[in-house]
Amino acid sequence: MRSRHTDTPVAAAAKSGFSTATAYRIESDPRLPSHKKEPRGRRRPDPLAAVWDSEIVPMLEAAPELRAIAVFDEICRRHPDINPGIRRTLERRIRTWRALNGADKQVIFRQTHEPGRLGLSDFTHMGASSVTIAGEPFKHMLYHFRLVFSGFEHAHVVLGGESFVALTEGLQNALWALGGVPDQHRSDSLSAAFRNLDRDAKQDLTRRYHALMQHYRMMPTRNNTGVAHENGSIESSHGHLKKAVEDALLLRGNKDFNDLDSYRRFIDEIIGRHNARRRKQIDLERSKLRSLPKRRTTDYEEALVSVTSSGGFILNKVFYTVPSRLIGHRLRVQLYDDRLDCFLGSSHLMTLRRGRPKDNGKTGHVIDYRHIIHALRKKPMALLNLVYRDQIFPRQAYARAFDALCSEVGDKHACKVTVELLALAHERTCEAELGQAIESELDAGRLPDPKALTRRFAPDAAAVPVVNVKLVPLTAYDELAAVVTIQHEVAA
Repeated sequence: MRSRHTDTPVAAAAKSGFSTATAYRIESDPRLPSHKKEPRGRRRPDPLAAVWDSEIVPMLEAAPELRAIAVFDEICRRHPDINPGIRRTLERRIRTWRALNGADKQVIFRQTHEPGRLGLSDFTHMGASSVTIAGEPFKHMLYHFRLVFSGFEHAHVVLGGESFVALTEGLQNALWALGGVPDQHRSDSLSAAFRNLDRDAKQDLTRRYHALMQHYRMMPTRNNTGVAHENGSIESSHGHLKKAVEDALLLRGNKDFNDLDSYRRFIDEIIGRHNARRRKQIDLERSKLRSLPKRRTTDYEEALVSVTSSGGFILNKVFYTVPSRLIGHRLRVQLYDDRLDCFLGSSHLMTLRRGRPKDNGKTGHVIDYRHIIHALRKKPMALLNLVYRDQIFPRQAYARAFDALCSEVGDKHACKVTVELLALAHERTCEAELGQAIESELDAGRLPDPKALTRRFAPDAAAVPVVNVKLVPLTAYDELAAVVTIQHEVAA
């Protein structure tokens, strides 16, 4: 083409190395060959021509969210003679039609985040992790807090599901571990916290949430209900956290933990390693955070309960036992996610494990056999049909012993022996050792003998020291008084 500016078509073609005919063809039409091609037309009849405009398009216009497979099934039902192989053709045609004629879709607007501005809270289920505590399946959730700018994270194991108490405790733990407070706090609509509450209770919960935000001087914000991507900075990190937990469990080689504290330390280590990798960003954002208040605010619910003649109280459809000397008293209970602190007036009495109602809605039980064993020894037959009999046994060995005794020696003797075993475990403080001894007896095909076990776990007389006390004769006091009198006379 450069030669054509100065030479004839024949000379330019010769210099370029192609024929004169090609030169004159280019001279007459300078378009590229690819631009001269006519669009390829349909080479076979349109299989949807008879139904597309008359039936399929009206369906899509009437119900834009209708799936392509539903349209295909309906067309096949209306026209049995249609070829079933048109499904992919129909799906492509519908996809193209929606791109040209469909409704506008929601647009996600990416945001620029400033340090110290926004912190996010959410809950995530951990059922897929298959964690067990002392061999028992552990159903739980994680409260998850995250700073958007630096990616600082905090996770707190939640036992009772999504609730305001869990949110309060988890959020405060996160802020005090961080050492500062962001400007805004965003959560979901807290639908789980409001579920099954009447209007007054919902208003009270809203007031408590705003009081929590005012205490830390954070502006509360919420994403729209059901719009998860508005909380996307923490929703996406849920998946990363769960994968990190799963990887750590696989590397550990065991998903069973001795107790809840061990599992919580395990989660803290995972979160700590994540935060260590983002130390520079976290330090940058920490300098932009506001200072913490002088103290934490309450992260529990408070209730007044009466201890009944049954030796306990009912709170949130769970029966808790307490020492029988408290029968007739009213206790003030601070209700946390995993425990109850009980007070008589201002005196702290005890801390109880928090229980949950049963899945069928019936009352749950948190039983400590030490609270009632003294009364049960007077009425051992009460054990037979006790409402919470299965929960009174501290270990599986005692339940096995009761079942074996019932089948071998009858209900009356079984109740008496089992109660004596529980009393022995309490009085000698040998619950675990006694349980192992009972297991050994049952595995050997023998029933536990209370008298033999009492002798076995009796105090060792040789271990008690012999103390010889030498009494001073009374005349020594008279001599001491005389010496004191002489000293006073000399001094005078």
